[in-house]
Amino acid sequence: MAKEKIITYPERCKGCHYCLSACKKGALSVSEFTNKKGHKAIEANAEKCVACGSCFTVCPDYVFELVEEAGA
Repeated sequence: MAKEKIITYPERCKGCHYCLSACKKGALSVSEFTNKKGHKAIEANAEKCVACGSCFTVCPDYVFELVEEAGA
């Protein structure tokens, strides 16, 4: 089975933070990056993330994408 990883698109983030509540592994945090909309975007910690898709499921702005890892 192919291993997946999460990709983030911080420019899409509106700072609702639904994903922070949904992430049971604590892999997401608010970054120091402020996007063009004026929101502090979310960032993912690759070490903690298990690519469960919870953030992807709850995010109304498509900030997250699950992709297959290269070479997996």
